[in-house]
Amino acid sequence: MNKQNIMIVVCTIGLFLSCATNPVTGGKNLNFVSNSQLFASSFQEYDSFLKENKVISGTPDANKVTEVGMKIAAAAQKYLTSIGQPEYLKEYRWEYKLVENKEVNAWCMPGGKIVVYTGILPVTKNDAGLATVLGHEVSHALANHGAQRMSAAQLQSLGAVGVAVATGNQSAENQQMWQQYYGIGSEVGVMLPFSRSYENEADKIGLTLMAIAGYNPDDAIVFWSRMAAESSGQKPPEFLSTHPSDASRIANLKALVPGAKATAAKFGVVFK
Repeated sequence: MNKQNIMIVVCTIGLFLSCATNPVTGGKNLNFVSNSQLFASSFQEYDSFLKENKVISGTPDANKVTEVGMKIAAAAQKYLTSIGQPEYLKEYRWEYKLVENKEVNAWCMPGGKIVVYTGILPVTKNDAGLATVLGHEVSHALANHGAQRMSAAQLQSLGAVGVAVATGNQSAENQQMWQQYYGIGSEVGVMLPFSRSYENEADKIGLTLMAIAGYNPDDAIVFWSRMAAESSGQKPPEFLSTHPSDASRIANLKALVPGAKATAAKFGVVFK
């Protein structure tokens, strides 16, 4: 058997052994990296980022980011407990930081490490808008989207980045990987269709979490409408973006709101 065929067999076996059902999404996840490996690297990269950027603390905005974020995390715990997964988040270490940056963005690393840029606050405007963003970012962590993208990249390249991630080495390739796969950057290529799928999934989970936390999911539509106005038509076409178009996202959210409200009602949270 030649090397190429051996590699195909190894990858096939690895693919089979590395698929597990995610309790949050109900779908099969491709994941070559354990949480103990992934979270350790994630926490280290997060700390490095915070040291290299201006973190805002002690202000009303910074306090609000933490307050709303922890409500979303509590909602996630309630939901997971209700479906028989009370230990799912035991290795997560929730942390929310407001960072001075003009970009309209927020992102989440595995294990619950989240950054909100000051540039997005004029668009979030209020607690519900912030809950929309944080619910979405927390959902990426719960659904293991970063780990899935990383695992898919390992299948594609089987190169230096995959080795660095699997072993926890902090190489230049590893640093670039974190930027690409956890919302700090993006690339045009074969990974993008997966990214749009993850965004849609995070929108669905995020709506449910914000609703359980007491924030009306109807406000998510209002927020994304503001985002659409903010872009002023300057975003690239949807097929070149890691995110769905604003029009597609808003249409999807409108269809998902009733389900989010119905789930929240099971926890005693009812919206008019």
